[in-house]
Amino acid sequence: MSTQDAPNVPLACNLGAMTAPQRERHHALGEALRGMIQEVLELSDGLAFRLPPEAWTTAAEFVSLEQICCPFVRFHLELLENGGPLRLTLSGRDGVKEFLRAELGIDAALNS
Repeated sequence: MSTQDAPNVPLACNLGAMTAPQRERHHALGEALRGMIQEVLELSDGLAFRLPPEAWTTAAEFVSLEQICCPFVRFHLELLENGGPLRLTLSGRDGVKEFLRAELGIDAALNS
């Protein structure tokens, strides 16, 4: 899919795009990441999650599966130098931030 096709992709998670084992793994990784979140930052076009550096492989695998069911989300995984924190950013076009907040149960007042 090209970036010019992106506005045509509906803002809806399609778990059916994953196999059953992928869905199980996606769920387990999501639960693990939720337990590691140190901070949630609200951005103009999405959300950023501060995680411990050791969450890198969990976050990377989660993103590899999440992009299958939510192709309208832009993912950015950044590890700061000197063992700094890991930042997982999920963002996208108009409506993506609201979709993410609803799907992830992120309260409007949380770390805003």
